[in-house]
Amino acid sequence: MAHDIAHHESNTGKIWKVFFILSVITIVEVILGIIKPAFLVETTLISMKLLNWIFIILTIWKAYYITWAFMHMDGETKGLRRSVVWTAIFLICYLIFILLTEGDYVYEVFKAGYKSWDF
Repeated sequence: MAHDIAHHESNTGKIWKVFFILSVITIVEVILGIIKPAFLVETTLISMKLLNWIFIILTIWKAYYITWAFMHMDGETKGLRRSVVWTAIFLICYLIFILLTEGDYVYEVFKAGYKSWDF
């Protein structure tokens, strides 16, 4: 009985690539959080500072890449990849929208004096 010898490729290169990409994104987030460039803090887009939008986009990008790499989505069929990744991205974006909308509403209620800030 002949046995086929399974060929196992080393994933060391892939692991280092994932590590490097996630590290660069995290380092960029940390540097932006420490430096806080004035043009990013003073510029608003849809009632939120541009710096916050950059943090949200980079975090979603990291979540996507973590799903892609660690859940091995790169080797799956196109339909499964889309159903997992796009559903998660949609739900994260929806959660961000709800949190920002409700947070802005609560801020405006307190700012207008309908409720007091003593809590």
